[in-house]
Amino acid sequence: MEKSFFIRNRRKLYETLEDQSLTVLFAGEAAHQSADESYPFYPNRNFYYMTGIAEPKVIFVAAKFGGEIEETLFIERADPWMARWVGETITPNEAQEASGVQNIELLDKFDTYIRSFMDSRVCNHLYADLETKSWEFPAKPSNKFAAESAVTYPYLTIHNLYPVICKFRVVKTSDEIEQTRKAGKITADGIKNVLVNAKPGMKEFELEAYFNFVLKSRGCTEFAFPTILASGFNGTVLHYSANTGTAADGDLVLLDLGAQYNYYNGDISYTFPVNGRFTPRQKIIYDIVLHCNQEITKMAKPGVAFMDLNRFTIEFYTEELMKIGLIKTPEELRKYYFHGVSHSLGLDTHDVGPYREMELVPGEIITNEPGLYIPEESIGIRIEDDLLITEDGSEVLTTGLPRTTDEIEAFMAENNSNLK
Repeated sequence: MEKSFFIRNRRKLYETLEDQSLTVLFAGEAAHQSADESYPFYPNRNFYYMTGIAEPKVIFVAAKFGGEIEETLFIERADPWMARWVGETITPNEAQEASGVQNIELLDKFDTYIRSFMDSRVCNHLYADLETKSWEFPAKPSNKFAAESAVTYPYLTIHNLYPVICKFRVVKTSDEIEQTRKAGKITADGIKNVLVNAKPGMKEFELEAYFNFVLKSRGCTEFAFPTILASGFNGTVLHYSANTGTAADGDLVLLDLGAQYNYYNGDISYTFPVNGRFTPRQKIIYDIVLHCNQEITKMAKPGVAFMDLNRFTIEFYTEELMKIGLIKTPEELRKYYFHGVSHSLGLDTHDVGPYREMELVPGEIITNEPGLYIPEESIGIRIEDDLLITEDGSEVLTTGLPRTTDEIEAFMAENNSNLK
């Protein structure tokens, strides 16, 4: 992403701030795993959205006084010895180029900067990104900083920027849409590689390896989320991710996976028969799910309430499953469909913002993922695309995959040498 993107995001934020205020945002750092190992570092997505910086421990500060903004980035001091072990940290020039922030200071000066700032100016407001899920949710650096500041400077009014920034993120720019489109294309290519190498008797993790290879070979170092690759009964478990089962002859294989491209995520669910042929019963259930997916694509357009997409799905499934005798009353549907049909997509796979309470607007990217799960028949089917809401409808961003049962069977018969 160009630094102009992040500069625009900050300018939009500054319009919402009170004067005589200080804004402090934290990149975060990798959590400790065990012994001398840490988990991989992922930048706080709101921090990245505002700065373009993907380095741990970096802090961004913006002061607003007299309508003027003073921006400062605090980065780690260069350590030549540690650089030989783990690589160089971001340099001042790199930080300026990525973010557009010109004033770069060293991280070990941050505390002194805050004390001096509070001593020399009349600051009445502190803004921080205060994401909290529950009482048990580990406190993030921004939450700790806000709590300590409230004690040290009790006259401050603390403001939570989390819902403000999240609302900005609901509508994507053309650059964000392009990153998401690329993530979807790589994801689709990875799925095709699974299809052309699948055969009965393979372990789920063997199939997963064919997807992983495509992502790594395309330069995607991260996944959108842990891959779900579930065969047979495992496909009826919504968030199954062990991927240790065996895809037996006659099993359907349910994929839910995604590439992450420049921090933007693709998210596709796909279901296929490991032997290349659907059974008559599998075709019936698959066609119901696919028809629902197609109707949601037609329905998704500006002005439609987000929650109406799932209401339609429930009504559609109730009618179709009663037709085939799988359920006898509407109340029974929850046994076979028990999740929402859509969520927002962007820097987070389950992206943030108040989209659930909104009507769809141009520039939103949402998923379209109806599914049906019949454990007594070991049938789990989910079909998911990523949709861009346009001025008058929606555009499917995740194209290029065979989707009907006939298309899937034909693709596997033509391209999978294991099944010939």
